Amino acid sequence: MRHVLNFLDQPLLVLAVTLPVFWIAARLGDWLHTRERDHEREGEEDLRFVLGGALTLLGLIIGFTFAMAISRYEQRKNYEEQEGNAIGTEYVRADLLPAEVAARVRALMREYLDQRIAFYTTRDERQLGPIDSRTVELQSEMWSAVATHASSNPTPVAALVAAGMNDVLNSQGYTQAAWWNRIPLGAWGLLISMSTFCNLLVGYGTQGKKTSSLLILPFVLSITLFFVADMESPRGGVILVQPQNLRAVADSVRPR
Repeated sequence: MRHVLNFLDQPLLVLAVTLPVFWIAARLGDWLHTRERDHEREGEEDLRFVLGGALTLLGLIIGFTFAMAISRYEQRKNYEEQEGNAIGTEYVRADLLPAEVAARVRALMREYLDQRIAFYTTRDERQLGPIDSRTVELQSEMWSAVATHASSNPTPVAALVAAGMNDVLNSQGYTQAAWWNRIPLGAWGLLISMSTFCNLLVGYGTQGKKTSSLLILPFVLSITLFFVADMESPRGGVILVQPQNLRAVADSVRPR
């Protein structure tokens, strides 16, 4: 399963694989049709009916899959915005802490911001392990600093700061869950299988005529799958969630 996910995280590879597969399916359908000697008109009408229904179903599947990819992309963007807002708000609330505690919390949060930006920008999965480990360590240290002060000073102000830090930690968890939320492999399997079957039917229906047109549907479907994979992949391709809100917060809190 991991190899399948790695494949879907590389939209250009999806395009490079699906295009020849779909074209071969179309050519195979054309070859199967030329093998038959008798072409009854009734059979041709049935083929057009089946082809029309299959293409309609394929269009619906593509539409639903593309909508799923867009919703997941928008979800990742929204959580990045919420995470930036939570960190920026808590950094300001650190003013309510004693000077020594506030300085430590702010220093930890600046480093935490760097780790969160690195999480969004890195494309090398081998770097995610150290980033995640350091993120967990910083979360523990930030919470410990705030919780220790709140425990020794149970005031509404201390509770407010602790609640803000809780929002910071929760926002990271929501972001991670959104990045794990991918289109099910079953949906990808259905989409690719249906695309291959439709190309087979289109090739079968050409009756040996206009063989150059056999490349049109494979090309269109491959480009469509490329954009779906690009939109749905958190780290691959071109359409990525940029940590613009986190960078804005980092720039505002960086010592001048």
